[in-house]
This record gives sequence, C-alpha cells and structure tokens, in this order.
Amino acid sequence: ISKMKPDVFVQSTVNGSYGTFFLSRFREALFFYSALFDMLDATMPRENKLRLALERNIFGWVVLNAIAYEGTDRVERCETYKHWQVRNQRAGLRQLPLDRETVKMARDMVKNKYHKDFLIDEDHHWLLQGWKGRILLAHSTWEADGASSHC
Repeated sequence: ISKMKPDVFVQSTVNGSYGTFFLSRFREALFFYSALFDMLDATMPRENKLRLALERNIFGWVVLNAIAYEGTDRVERCETYKHWQVRNQRAGLRQLPLDRETVKMARDMVKNKYHKDFLIDEDHHWLLQGWKGRILLAHSTWEADGASSHC
C-alpha cells in the first residue's frame, strides 16, 4: 500500500489477536464473540431474520476459522489495532489525526441515541467501537510517507 503512495488509506479492523497458539486464539475469540453476541442480545430479537443470517452466514464461519482451523487452512488472522499501528508505520505509512469535533459528534450521537453500553473512543488516532468496555472494531486513516498532499 505504501508503494502506491495513496492520498489516504482508510483501515478498519476487527480488534482481535488470533495468534498461532490454540488456547490464546480460543480465549480471545471467546471474549470477542461473547461481547458481540451480548450486544446482539441487547439490541436485536433472537428471531430477527437479519440477525439469524448474520450469525449463520458470517459469524459462524469466522468463529470456525479462528478456532478450529490450523496452519494454511486458516483464512483470516486478525490482529489488534495496536499491532496494525506498528505494521503500518514499519511499512512507511504515516497515521493521520482524527478530527476531534467529528469524534465528539460520533460519541455524543452514540451516547444519546443508542444503547448505553455502546462505546466510541479514541486511542492514538484510532477511532474505536466497542461494547461494555471491550474494543471490537478500530478505524484509522493513513498516508504514505512523502505522499504529496492535494489540499
């Protein structure tokens, strides 16, 4: 990505560390998906067709991939946003700051219009989304070092 010298690279990542060891993968997946399913229980009826499709067609496969598959059979290998921060910097990307007013607006909107346990936070220019204190997703923007600005 850094070789392409993009004006902006937007990254969104699942905040999970499904490393090589089974027990650590299992524990991390258990905590992550417990929070995710708890969030679904609090916000959607279990009989909701969209929820059932989401659980069956997406979450089921992702959990299976994270826990049951080994070696080359594993398709996705999630990492925490902090790992991605180091990787991106080593690859020659420079993280762009978040607009404080936009973060405040998102935080206020979630606080005032959504379930009380949803979380919007910021950490080292990452916009974090979570449930009951557990960070589930992280978003950031990057540019290649030396990329020319068109602004």
